[in-house]
Amino acid sequence: MRAFVFASALSLAFGAEVGAAPQRVASLNLCTDELLLMIAAPEQIASVTHLSQSKAESPLWRQAARFRRNDGSLLSVAPLKPDLVLTMGGGARDRVRIAETLGIPTLDLGYPGSMADIETSIRRVAKALGREPQGKRLLARIAMLKASTPQRQPDTIWLGGGGRSVGANSLASEWMALAGFRQRALPSDRVTLEQLISKPPEVLLRSDYRAGEYSGEQRWLNHPLARKAGGARVIPTDGRRWTCMGPAMIAEVERLRKVAR
Repeated sequence: MRAFVFASALSLAFGAEVGAAPQRVASLNLCTDELLLMIAAPEQIASVTHLSQSKAESPLWRQAARFRRNDGSLLSVAPLKPDLVLTMGGGARDRVRIAETLGIPTLDLGYPGSMADIETSIRRVAKALGREPQGKRLLARIAMLKASTPQRQPDTIWLGGGGRSVGANSLASEWMALAGFRQRALPSDRVTLEQLISKPPEVLLRSDYRAGEYSGEQRWLNHPLARKAGGARVIPTDGRRWTCMGPAMIAEVERLRKVAR
């Protein structure tokens, strides 16, 4: 009888452990850092990458600075004994194999290609962390943006260093549409200075990503023709948020709507 009671108690204890939310979660990618920082409880976060602690790379750098940093490798977080590791692309399969060998649970997210992918990632991370209410709040904010999408969508070119732009049917263009901009279709998703002058858009959405750097791409972006773009309305946007185009974009879309009024 005692043996039965002991075995039952042991079974309940292990069952509670298996069903419990992870308490030491590490992220190995800038984009999974973003999801972790926006969904997890602070006490759940064991480590984030050094990129998310850089002011030049992440709008969440102040929040990220509170936690241990890692270099994006599984070996750099293994000593922390995480009970969940978030990964995304870039050798994730190798990381998963190593994690399985070490007995570390992983959640590998695919690179998002659409708004639906972003919503799926939010749901998966929130469920894995036992933070479904937090995930639902982010999803509700996205739903509100969809429901109130501005009807007027002026011809717009999203502009990054060196003439880089985004696809007219990309995840970036979906976020732009929620903010009230229609991305122009461009060959190879790039624009030249000549195109900006000969056929300027109504709005030029200029990324300020690493604006203070001295580089060929920034010199191109700072060219007078790229700054004026034939009289287009120039609106700056936080380029750091467009790197992952995850839930950190919600606040940027809300800001852009106010600026564009």
